[in-house]
Amino acid sequence: MTAPIPRDIPDLPRIPGTTPALLPSAVPARAVVPPVRRPLTAAYRLALALTAAGAVTVQLLVGDPARVLSHFSTQSTLLLAVVMLASARRAWTARHPLPGAVTGAALLYVVMAALVQHVLPHVSTPGDTTGVTGATDASWPAVLAAHTLHTVLPLAAAADWLLLSPPSRTHLRQAATWLLYPLAYLAFTLTRGELLPATSPDRYLHPFLDAAQHGYKSVLANALLLGLALYALAVLLVALDHTRPNPVRRRPKTGFRLRPPVG
Repeated sequence: MTAPIPRDIPDLPRIPGTTPALLPSAVPARAVVPPVRRPLTAAYRLALALTAAGAVTVQLLVGDPARVLSHFSTQSTLLLAVVMLASARRAWTARHPLPGAVTGAALLYVVMAALVQHVLPHVSTPGDTTGVTGATDASWPAVLAAHTLHTVLPLAAAADWLLLSPPSRTHLRQAATWLLYPLAYLAFTLTRGELLPATSPDRYLHPFLDAAQHGYKSVLANALLLGLALYALAVLLVALDHTRPNPVRRRPKTGFRLRPPVG
């Protein structure tokens, strides 16, 4: 038994003569190609993380811990250690890599700290014989740790990014976001200088940020120039990320070709 036909049928919308074209849709490779374990990559990143942690540990032992931890190079090295440790775990367990914004930020900060140390050596704290991390011990462990922080680790992190990481995972809009941490660090170091006594020898961590000696106008001008240089370096990093080849590309074993995503 069928349902009765209603007497009043509402007006139906007019069926267009042509249907709109469907938007192009591309299936990402990771949706059909499972990631694979990368034990060598995991071992390299684990060694990098342990090296970074060891270098910071030596700096803490030979210097004032509060002063060492207040330096940008120390903080960026600790961030690199955490990122490399997480990346090593993902490579070992065949999980997708960390977002490009995270790995790019870690690389940017350690490279910038190294460039400040090597290009502007006069910005180190007076009496600091091992770099810009606040350690005054000139023994070979302290010197080795300083060279590890400012030379070995930035080069090793750059090699991991270039040779072991997939490209095109950063965006230009992230370059401005990466400046938030250096801006917060600037506010921290200036506030720290205001709170410490005027007679403190390490009141300001870097001479170019010494507001007591140069005044806030000069300090902010120096910080602006350094911030512009950091932004230019971030833009360069994003540009390189979108032009470098893919070192971890593998042929899919799905029986059909995968097309790159549109847009």
